[in-house]
Amino acid sequence: MDWKELKMILEEIARERGINFEKVLDCFESALGVAYRKDYGKKEQKIKAKVDLEKGETEFYQIKLVVDENYLKENNLKFNEEKHIFLEDAKEIDPTIQVGQEIKFLLEKKTDFGRIAAQSAMQVLLQRLKETERETIYEEFKKKEGEIVSGIVQRVESKNVIFDLGKTLAILPKEEQIPNEFYRPGQRLKAYLLSVEMIKKGPHLILSRAFPKFVTKLFELEVPEIAQGQVKIVSIAREPGLRTKIAVHSLDPKIDAIGAVVGHRGSRINSVVSELGGEKIDVILYSEDPKEYIANALSPAKVLEVKIGEKNTALAIVPKDQLSLAIGKDGQNVRLAVKLTGWKIDVKSIEEAENGLSHSNNN
Repeated sequence: MDWKELKMILEEIARERGINFEKVLDCFESALGVAYRKDYGKKEQKIKAKVDLEKGETEFYQIKLVVDENYLKENNLKFNEEKHIFLEDAKEIDPTIQVGQEIKFLLEKKTDFGRIAAQSAMQVLLQRLKETERETIYEEFKKKEGEIVSGIVQRVESKNVIFDLGKTLAILPKEEQIPNEFYRPGQRLKAYLLSVEMIKKGPHLILSRAFPKFVTKLFELEVPEIAQGQVKIVSIAREPGLRTKIAVHSLDPKIDAIGAVVGHRGSRINSVVSELGGEKIDVILYSEDPKEYIANALSPAKVLEVKIGEKNTALAIVPKDQLSLAIGKDGQNVRLAVKLTGWKIDVKSIEEAENGLSHSNNN
């Protein structure tokens, strides 16, 4: 066996599949163990190989589980001398060994394997590589859960959109899509990685473009001050595809929070709006003073006065010509202000306040 060539082959497999080299070597060792058992061992045996590529050596071991009578009963096992070894016998080899641990026995070296053994080894290698590749992809994307990923629309399947993320596919379900957004194959888009789970077929990734945090993460990408923690998005309220309100606060008195988020001539906010297909975004200044915060939340309407009531209720009084703007189309502006602030808000014009009328959205 040309050990240098073998190492190069394993390194190439690792590169092509994006798997750690040590894991590829482990898969190869498992395959050798299967080949050894096929030709020289017994079906019940667990055999592992240990390859030293630098020295050009391979050692084979039979692995046995250390047990006692209680362990066998608790795990509903029947003693098999090819799989198990009793604790008292194992301690003669290793005094520190404990029940439930494995002990290995060095086997005779073999290098010549038959055709059937070689075929079995190849099947095991390919299967282990496939499993390891899935595990590697899962671990990689699990770390990205809750972050933004970029992908290409591969196809639209029923109501779901299938994205190609390079190493794997992900699903953008109908309920996580921006309403009325059109997706075409080959289109590159960003999405929020909502969840990553390992199922029988491999990693299962769910994306979202409707989740409020998607907007938060987009601003983190566009606004260095947010990414660096100098400006904080305190709260966000969103109706996907229509409008979003975000409340921002500067942790550095030298930084204008709204100016940082909007950017020079609107460059930063326009990038986010473009990614969202034209969704309107209101950036308002957060305040610990609920009166000021509620007034800001009803932007772009001008609020004359905010009166705080009981049980987290508030009354916002606006000029008559600002009433429809404060309420918004179909109540959208006040509805988003309620979600943003967490306050139940009634909106009245000066005249209505005097007459006891109100416009509210407490949902």
